Amino acid sequence: MFRVTVRGAFEGLSDADRARLATEPGLLGPAYTEHGAFTCDRTMTAFSFRCQVPAEDERDGEADATARAIAALEAHGFPHRILRVAVTDLRAVRIRRRSRREVRRG
Repeated sequence: MFRVTVRGAFEGLSDADRARLATEPGLLGPAYTEHGAFTCDRTMTAFSFRCQVPAEDERDGEADATARAIAALEAHGFPHRILRVAVTDLRAVRIRRRSRREVRRG
């Protein structure tokens, strides 16, 4: 599983696009979803698009996840410009367990 964050800028949003962004359920929010969710400023110029991309093959890498996240972003149909993409491979994330000593102190 990958979590991809695309930072960008909307370009020439129509009034209908702005209304859709503001009212469509699940489109705005900080969660990582397979369809992707936007967070944006009040003027709806800058945005972050968060997308959770399943690893379809154990050899899938950041480039595969980026391509699928950008396809999800483009499927929403908003005119945009991509500024930066960050990918986290959740398969590589290790959870550090607290030791008993740390639990007693904390």
